[in-house]
Amino acid sequence: MSKGSPERSDSPGPAGAGAGALVRIFRLARPLRGRLVLAAGAGALATGCGVGLLAVSGFLLSRASEHPDIAVLSAAVVAVRGLSIGRGTFRYAERLASHDVALRVLAQVRVTVWRRLAALAPAGLPAFRSGDLLARLVSDVDATQDLFIRGVTPPLAAALAGAAAALACATLLGPAGLLLAAGLVAGGVVVPCLALAGARIAARRTGPARGQFGAAIQDVMAGAADLQAFGAEDIALGRAESANRELARLAGRSAAASGLGAGLASLTAGVTLWGVLLLGVSAVGSGALSRVPLAVLTLTALAAFEAVTGLPAAAMQLSQARTSAGRVADVLDAPEPVSDPPDPRPLPPRPPAAAGHAARDPLTVSLRDARVRYEPNGPLAIDGVSLDLPPGRRIALVGPNGAGKSTVAAVLLRFRDLTGGSVTLGGHDLASYRADDVRTLIGGCPQDPYIFDASIAENLRIARPAASAAELAQAAARAGLAGWIASLPDGQHTRAGPGGAAVSGGQRQRIALARALLADPAVLILDEPTAHLDPDGRRSLTADLLAATAGRAVLLITHDLDGLDRVDEIIVLEGGRVTERGTHRELVGRDGPFRRMWRSASPARDTQDGWTGLPRSPPGFSLLLVIVSRPPARSCPLATAAAWSSIPRSPSPTWPDWPRTWAACRSRRGRASPRIRTGTTSCGARAWAARRDTRPPPRSPSPSASAPGSARASSGRRPATTWSCSDG
Repeated sequence: MSKGSPERSDSPGPAGAGAGALVRIFRLARPLRGRLVLAAGAGALATGCGVGLLAVSGFLLSRASEHPDIAVLSAAVVAVRGLSIGRGTFRYAERLASHDVALRVLAQVRVTVWRRLAALAPAGLPAFRSGDLLARLVSDVDATQDLFIRGVTPPLAAALAGAAAALACATLLGPAGLLLAAGLVAGGVVVPCLALAGARIAARRTGPARGQFGAAIQDVMAGAADLQAFGAEDIALGRAESANRELARLAGRSAAASGLGAGLASLTAGVTLWGVLLLGVSAVGSGALSRVPLAVLTLTALAAFEAVTGLPAAAMQLSQARTSAGRVADVLDAPEPVSDPPDPRPLPPRPPAAAGHAARDPLTVSLRDARVRYEPNGPLAIDGVSLDLPPGRRIALVGPNGAGKSTVAAVLLRFRDLTGGSVTLGGHDLASYRADDVRTLIGGCPQDPYIFDASIAENLRIARPAASAAELAQAAARAGLAGWIASLPDGQHTRAGPGGAAVSGGQRQRIALARALLADPAVLILDEPTAHLDPDGRRSLTADLLAATAGRAVLLITHDLDGLDRVDEIIVLEGGRVTERGTHRELVGRDGPFRRMWRSASPARDTQDGWTGLPRSPPGFSLLLVIVSRPPARSCPLATAAAWSSIPRSPSPTWPDWPRTWAACRSRRGRASPRIRTGTTSCGARAWAARRDTRPPPRSPSPSASAPGSARASSGRRPATTWSCSDG
């Protein structure tokens, strides 16, 4: 399904897209804004308690140096205890509230992305590489929680606590309060902006680089066997190593910017503290301030910078979260291959399984002049395809690779919308139903079914989670799994291994068939169910598939032409168009694409029963045709038997087709036929030559035999006899 898919984008999007994605995530937290306010308030109180704790401690120590009465210090002692307890309590409340909001929003984002992926699958997923898509679903979604833990609560708490600290210092010494306010603005705004500028490129590229690294690792792990078989593991590992080096380089650049921010923040705090201290000392020297308030002023300024110390790192995390949010938004905004109607139609009722239904049965699926383009100006993947699937009808869709067979299945399963034409379910447009509702009535058996690392029973219950053990056993028996499951050590509870490693290709397909039968759809689409199997396995599985789906509408998409005589109609697709359709007998007897595919699939069909393009008439009648279609005086009994054995016939004898056999016999009289030399070649060789439609090895001709009219005189033997009904 890669054709026509949108171009894969591993590069970061514009900054505006990331900002818009942040706004969308903030909207998800709108019902939780009370918890955000609580988290910001608790954070501000925790920081305020820390500042107050250090200020009161400074007061307590400086006042104690004057040896006052103990009653004077008792209030400060109690305040120290209260602020210590309050700091821990409020910090816990802030962490609890902010993480609660972050995890709730994270759950909403993850579920939203997962539902979007389910809506895009399978036609919309080729726009993303699997490893990169996994990074978006896990790492990028996880990064969005930093918006609330580090992007909302700390700045609000720093603003509240810093304003309170600056106001407190201003009450003690006005110039010192203004200087502290300026230092807090520099440390909380200017320094984070400088750090963010230094890490902007790294922050914007880290998310895509993480996705490229994940995609490279996924390629190495998924293709390890093929890479080792062709000696290309060094190339794949080199790509992964290159992606890892780029990711490490970006991480180092981010770390350098973070270190720069932390250093500038410490420098700003130190310069501001020295400025406040000098102003305080000057005020003490002038008598405007005593020694105890000086200690309180200095320690308050020192503690106030606790609120802004983590803001540079928070700004960098916020930038990375914006990039991650933009990558998540790319998934959420990816165009859907199909869209549900605003007012979907309810599904038609399913008729009883034993009842017969006409063509207008509510569960009849019809495709009329269907056309599909994967790109607006691209070629048609299918063009003018029509078919009907009433209950009980089985149609085989055959053709070369790229003919449009899987596109037809995607249209019926509502994985693709039509460009033109119509597809109906029960007489109504298929697009008028919800896609998920359609897939409850039209089920599929994929070409490469995924087997989970779980028990056989759990793999079957994917189709129906509430299925009982008896229902599982019945579905397994219909799919031909009963004997195999009985031979397993733990029966249905035997684990299939990672990716179904403990299951053979044939059993994998049968598990997929059992799933489909357990889901009990009205129409079943089987897409290449015999792929990757040996000839005996293909024939056995095809027979079991057709037997298990008897009485159900089935669309069989296959390259395997064995067993198609049991379907009602065969449709041949080439280049997206229907080039031929009919029953197996009709298509085999017609010189067309199907007969060419049928004969090329097994060259032995040309000789094992003669040319099977024509039906076989009764043996006695075929021999009669041989005799009357050539002069009897020129007959040889064994040659006649050999010629009869080469008469065109098919495995299914039908009397009404004898005129075609007669025409074949008469039409071959004018061809160059192998001569049966009665005197120079044995009857056994003559029969072999006639049956194989080849000339026996010639003998070296004698000079007398090569002369005209000398054959009978030289040897006394009958001249060579020519029979005209050989396969010449």
